[in-house]
Amino acid sequence: MDNDLNGRRNGVITRNGSNSVNNSQDMEEIIDREDTPESDKCAHYSNEDSDSEFGASASEEDSSGIYYYFLIVYIIGNMRIKYLDVDEEEYERRRNLFFSEMADLEKQFLALKEQLYAERLTQIDKKLEEVKAGRAQEYLQPLEELQENMRVRTEVAGILKQLKLENVQCQYKAEIMAAKQHFESETQLLKEQIRQDLEEKLKRLEEDRNSIDSDIWESCSTKKRKKYGNISSNGYEYGPGRDQLNLPDRRRKPVTVSGPYIVYMLKEADIIEDWTSIRKAIKASGSVAYF
Repeated sequence: MDNDLNGRRNGVITRNGSNSVNNSQDMEEIIDREDTPESDKCAHYSNEDSDSEFGASASEEDSSGIYYYFLIVYIIGNMRIKYLDVDEEEYERRRNLFFSEMADLEKQFLALKEQLYAERLTQIDKKLEEVKAGRAQEYLQPLEELQENMRVRTEVAGILKQLKLENVQCQYKAEIMAAKQHFESETQLLKEQIRQDLEEKLKRLEEDRNSIDSDIWESCSTKKRKKYGNISSNGYEYGPGRDQLNLPDRRRKPVTVSGPYIVYMLKEADIIEDWTSIRKAIKASGSVAYF
């Protein structure tokens, strides 16, 4: 090489002044030195990141960075070649060299991309198998949380069920008690109503008995006076009767009972039966003289 290499500045090959590169072999060596560390670096990243969960995406980003790095090198190299004092043949050779390098880089990038895709797909399939088998940590931790939540909710549901059952039992007992109290109240009211009806019937029967007795006594006395006249206590007549003397007939007024009544401790059927027997006896005797 005629000119000394100053070094690399920001990934771009530079030389002092505007001197040209006369030796094509030196240029190839420089390009090889530029390519070798980055290629090794790319391969190193690919091998390391494929073992982790996010290795595929990181390697893909690194390969993209390498691709754009060489693209920038290519563009800047083309720009700097314009200012180099080289002939047309050398320029064409370098141009073809850069194109071939870019084609190789694209092929490497596509191959690396396919490799990363396959590795990522393999990792996903492996993780899916672990999840299905129940061994994945990403699956076990949420599963434990879900099981704990299920246990708590089941316990709360059991307590709520017990409280609801107790509430239903209390409501059932309250309804049974209310039904019994209502039945007893209605029974007491019915008994009281029947008792009042019986007392009213007894009062009416007593009034009817008293009024009928008075009417019967008065009618019998009138018939006797008309037939026999005045009769003494020994059975002999001592004068004309009241109807013979044309005296006004003094009838007994019907007795009206008021105030407290005598309540017999008899049933209504017994009272009616006794009253019927008394009336039959009165009709059979035909007279009330011996009353």
